[in-house]
Amino acid sequence: MKLRIATFNVENLVSRNVYGPRRRPQTAPALAMFDFADPAMRAQAQASMAMTLEDDDRQATALAIAETGADILALQEVENIGVLAPFMKHYVHAVSDIRYGHLRLLSGNDPRGIDCAFAARRGLVADEHAIVATSYAQASFASLGVYDPALAHFGIGPDDRVFNRDCLEIAIDLGDRDLALFICHLKSMGYAADGRDQTRILRRAEACAIRAIVQARFGNGWRDANWIVLGDLNDHRFTIGRGGAIEPTLPSGIDPLFEDFAVDVTAGLPEIQRWTLYHRDREGPEGVPVEHHVQLDHILISPALAAANPDPQPQIVRRGLGYATPLDPTHPDRSIAWLSTRADRYPRIGWLRPQASDHCPVAVSLTIPQTRRGNQAGSVPGPG
Repeated sequence: MKLRIATFNVENLVSRNVYGPRRRPQTAPALAMFDFADPAMRAQAQASMAMTLEDDDRQATALAIAETGADILALQEVENIGVLAPFMKHYVHAVSDIRYGHLRLLSGNDPRGIDCAFAARRGLVADEHAIVATSYAQASFASLGVYDPALAHFGIGPDDRVFNRDCLEIAIDLGDRDLALFICHLKSMGYAADGRDQTRILRRAEACAIRAIVQARFGNGWRDANWIVLGDLNDHRFTIGRGGAIEPTLPSGIDPLFEDFAVDVTAGLPEIQRWTLYHRDREGPEGVPVEHHVQLDHILISPALAAANPDPQPQIVRRGLGYATPLDPTHPDRSIAWLSTRADRYPRIGWLRPQASDHCPVAVSLTIPQTRRGNQAGSVPGPG
């Protein structure tokens, strides 16, 4: 059996124009131009503007999903099923040849309420009970054996929750074979100059927790099982600088997932082709912006799946990014005149917005081997 699988951080697929104490950054620039004497009028204007901007963005998001041609979607930053279902119906199904159902989403720990989600091609399984979702949002550092005493510096104890957001397990019974997905959205690096260094220990603990969950789930046969860890891992192992210069960025918080554990489906690509997110720092030295193309989004497959798919041929979909993102890191021209005239984006994509997301979907077609059923089941401590 061959399945096409994709992961995509869809960037705040939510029903609210305000979340928590923060307003949507998309609406702030225009609202700053107007003085509202009545707070209620301002709120109404913001909601109307957010709906208009959301429609533009979500048409692009749907096109990016359609371009993956995926049977199975692992999504990050989705508020709830009540948002995901109409998005699929009114946006994705309007442009895609694939109809999605079998939706799964369980609440995680993100304070903004953006969670990991799952969707699959309708008819992938005949019985909805063949797809089982398990959240590990409640799992603690101690229960998974991944507590590092250095975490005490952050006021984190062994009994605290290990996942900043979640690890969502989707177990799929495909008849004569099983497949387990572990959809993840790890701790953000933040926006400070030293944010990555300060938060690396938290992502490393999350990566160790994912590894512990997989190994407990499948026991001694974990190498022979069909499993995939995928999602926005929020850390990189190298960066691509201006002009295409490759710079290693080890150690990385996600190293435990690569060290004698899983295989990245993009490993066969040159490093310069693997990036999934572009970051531009306007406050570089001497006023010159510093830019990086990095790979944050991954599909990591088990040794068994890697053996069955020695040349996986991944696809990274970038046509939904705003024109301000240089799709070719090696090209020397960063002028507006050059970037804005590239014929490499979807219709209606703008300079910074509208865009499909700040992340790129990663997709791959995989042969799923038959499963030796006797070695599949295991118990994992501490799931929510």
